[in-house]
Amino acid sequence: MTRMTRQRRAILTAFEATQRPLSPVEVADAVRDAGDTGINLATVYRNIRSMVDAGQLTAVRVLGQPARYEPAGLGHHHHFHCDGCDRVFDLPPCPSTLLRGLAPPGFAVSGHELQLTGQCPECR
Repeated sequence: MTRMTRQRRAILTAFEATQRPLSPVEVADAVRDAGDTGINLATVYRNIRSMVDAGQLTAVRVLGQPARYEPAGLGHHHHFHCDGCDRVFDLPPCPSTLLRGLAPPGFAVSGHELQLTGQCPECR
């Protein structure tokens, strides 16, 4: 069990406030914006690593970029990457019928990944 330190609580609060996957730099910025100026980027990286190991956070992979993170246990969903501001947003779960018939005959699908790219409303 990971101890809930002041830094870890501030990191989780940053995720709750933004409601989207964040990079370690975005986490550090959000924590500082919330008034906690005593947390540095190295502390954020170290705590994120511990929180991933403890199952509190999960990595979100964007092709060709460093991982972002989000709270674990959000269930199956996909992501939208904005080419303009480089932010990543959660998408709703895909319908189970989406994949039906896409795999060649005889293949057994065990999972899938879907990432949309484009521009968010703020960048349009």
